[in-house]
Amino acid sequence: MADYVLIDGDQALFLPSFGAATVVVQPGTLRASGPATLAAKSLCVVGDEASVSVRGCIYTTPQYSIPGTGTLEIEALAGDQQAQKTATGATRWLLVGGSFTARFVVQSPAKQPPPGPGAPIPDATPQYAGSGNFVTTNTKLRGV
Repeated sequence: MADYVLIDGDQALFLPSFGAATVVVQPGTLRASGPATLAAKSLCVVGDEASVSVRGCIYTTPQYSIPGTGTLEIEALAGDQQAQKTATGATRWLLVGGSFTARFVVQSPAKQPPPGPGAPIPDATPQYAGSGNFVTTNTKLRGV
């Protein structure tokens, strides 16, 4: 089924639930590398999802209530987010599709308040899994 093609500047919206972690999410911006254009904006092709990186997002967990920070990234596309037939050269277009798999990579761990005197205990989990979806400004071009 045809879906809208993503273009330069479109957004990746992350859901705030990343397993045990709750992230204060911010949208990420896609940077297109495809040579084809629509309304003077390059089309996104498979691989451009790696351009999305949202640093400095705050997170906590039920156990680690002192906030930490990290980076939101796209880990993997859903099957319906890659065109099966439409491409630029040999590289398939990126489509809005369903939900992609996301990861939250911890930069500064959240901390657990100490049970008594002493330093807070840092979160030992290096990353958390979540999801998100794309939003496009393209209302004309669809890919299959």
